[in-house]
Amino acid sequence: MDTRTTEPALADPVAREFLSAADPVLARIIAARPDFRPRAWTTDLPALDAFSTLIFQVIGQQLSVRATRTILGRLEQKFGGRLPTPAEMLAADPEAVRSSGMSARKTATLRAVAQEFVDGRLSDDALSGMSDEDVVAALTSIPGIGPWTAHGFLLVALDRPDVFLTGDLALRRAVAHAYGLDHPPTDDELLQLAERWRPYRSLAVSYLFASEYDGAVRAQA
Repeated sequence: MDTRTTEPALADPVAREFLSAADPVLARIIAARPDFRPRAWTTDLPALDAFSTLIFQVIGQQLSVRATRTILGRLEQKFGGRLPTPAEMLAADPEAVRSSGMSARKTATLRAVAQEFVDGRLSDDALSGMSDEDVVAALTSIPGIGPWTAHGFLLVALDRPDVFLTGDLALRRAVAHAYGLDHPPTDDELLQLAERWRPYRSLAVSYLFASEYDGAVRAQA
């Protein structure tokens, strides 16, 4: 489940064509990025398996990707230049883990996640074999793991094609700018908009993030 590659793949041309036909705003965003690689941002991350992806997702709750990467780097320094295994996380002094920049709640959540892996209730193979719904159910049963974290895991670790981050504040900003809204969209507005993107909501989200953060001209409705 290593999410880092030397050259992330270009966006799926079938998905690009579908989204362009389904949504004129996305069509303009897509046309402006003919060489778009939706997973290019992961090349700056350490190699991630299921557990380390959850470390990334938990640390990233309510934080920017930049801040998350900073804390990840500090955590790696405490474990010899790499992220800890589940057993190493449980064996570590919680205060030492917390001193990398995490809250006590996030530290407790990561220890709870680690326990699930050590006890065999979660594993790379088990999670890879689950449906999206079952992955979300398994992860959100752990205290401190909510839908945003679970859906992020589906995107980052499993590269599932039809994941939508309803509660993501950055996505709300991107949608508001791209579609010329005068307010951050509500959950209902986001879900209604995203229906036209099925079964490629993951790629639609990636393009919207790119439209907001890559410095290109934003598409307007």
